[in-house]
Amino acid sequence: MQQVTIASAQYPITEHPDFTAWQQHTEKWVADAAIRGAELLLFPEYGAMELVSLFGDEVRNDIRRQIHDLNALRTDFCATFEALARKYRVVIVAPSIPVIEGDKKFNRAFVFSANGLAGYQDKFFMTRFENEQWGIDSAPKQLTVFEASWGKFGIQICYDVEFPIGAQKLCEAGANLILAPSCTETIRGATRVHVGARARALENQAFTIVSQTVGEALWSPAVDLNYGYAAFYTTPDKDMPEEGIIATQTPQEEGWLIQTIDFSLTDEVRRDGHVFNFRDQAQISMGLAGEAVSIVFRSL
Repeated sequence: MQQVTIASAQYPITEHPDFTAWQQHTEKWVADAAIRGAELLLFPEYGAMELVSLFGDEVRNDIRRQIHDLNALRTDFCATFEALARKYRVVIVAPSIPVIEGDKKFNRAFVFSANGLAGYQDKFFMTRFENEQWGIDSAPKQLTVFEASWGKFGIQICYDVEFPIGAQKLCEAGANLILAPSCTETIRGATRVHVGARARALENQAFTIVSQTVGEALWSPAVDLNYGYAAFYTTPDKDMPEEGIIATQTPQEEGWLIQTIDFSLTDEVRRDGHVFNFRDQAQISMGLAGEAVSIVFRSL
């Protein structure tokens, strides 16, 4: 099978009175996508910040302290998505959540399948807000290729998709789908992510999918304002959309954007497209100064 139906979320940061209410809210989202035939569900970057609504004002207003309180919920957070992936027989890229490893704080997107926790992807490049105000660290440079029966994919979290190195190395390792969960507060920020996603689709003759947070969460100083929209992109080449845009959702409307993609189309473009971006890009050697990028593979 070379086709898969994917749901990309335009996701609001919502307040919840307790953890059970958050679980019920999350299941409604997963169930809605699964009922509509989605096999892979993509939630946005920092969608997990809605869990801060469970804490008191002292924690809500302290963006550095709340990382520690969120990390204390990590096991229950993962157990919730693991149970939902098993129940609905879907692959879920959970909303990213700050985690603590030793003395470092990383922005992590966990991936779950019907078989349980498959792995995760940490964010490489930090925005100025993450680095200067929030104290989130750049993660060790390890990329994960997730292998499903229908194909292989990797994740480039928000700012990461604005740089070519991660997507190139993932696609060289066999991926032909790049997922870009994102959280931006302005049209400019959202645009940077979408331009990056389109560029990565072009360079690698691949599919890229963006999921973003939407709306206001004024009780949360870390994610108080959110502007975004979901989108599916590919390379503008043979049998593909003229502009490489498969589908986009109306900005700021919460809900799923669901599309079926066919990997035989990207395989054919890479084999006999109008141009050979993916093949020719292999002539370009990219690396990070002082730090090697490694690849691991995880089966779903």
